[in-house]
Amino acid sequence: MKPVIARENSLFPIVILCLISELCFLFLSNDSSEGSSPNHLSENKVSVFQIEPDQRGGKAYKLRYLVQVPIDVYWKFKTDFDNDFLVRNKYIREHHFISRSGDKAITEDKYANAQDVFFRWETTMFQDIYKLEFVLLNPAQCGQNFHYGFIQMESVAEGTRVTQVAYFDFWGASLWADYPWGGGMEDFLTYTAQWEQKLVLNIKSRYTGESSKQRE
Repeated sequence: MKPVIARENSLFPIVILCLISELCFLFLSNDSSEGSSPNHLSENKVSVFQIEPDQRGGKAYKLRYLVQVPIDVYWKFKTDFDNDFLVRNKYIREHHFISRSGDKAITEDKYANAQDVFFRWETTMFQDIYKLEFVLLNPAQCGQNFHYGFIQMESVAEGTRVTQVAYFDFWGASLWADYPWGGGMEDFLTYTAQWEQKLVLNIKSRYTGESSKQRE
């Protein structure tokens, strides 16, 4: 799942955030160097860092977490674009598979805080290196200037280490990224990662051997 924040009319009260944004920034984990990222993640550990943004502006993050399934199983899970499980996430209202051609897939998602617009994503798959690259195809319609990134998977003894990096820019992006409480970037990404950690364990039988065709 690609975390998304909606247009400005769906953000927190801007007047309040403007007053406290500097204080909020002090409490958010902020890191732009690879050296401070953990080499090993515990079962439920989720790490969120702010990193150097796109040269055009906006914000960027690095999200890291561990899923306790083999990398081949996790790859099948992440590339199951025509699925019925994304709507179990509390932030996603609708998910639609549009098309797939070669190593590219198009999907559309409608989010809880942007219920009047579909976000159309293009995902490019690099199976040989277990990497997905995603880009928002209709940023203007979604109130954004740009939104893109990648998901890199790595096989480890505990399962699969996931690193997601995204670059985005929209009105209020800095306020959202620096907000340390519920609804801010760190809270949103942590929820999403923990939700996925549990989900993939519950449905992994879909992606193992003959049972990979089964549906709950």
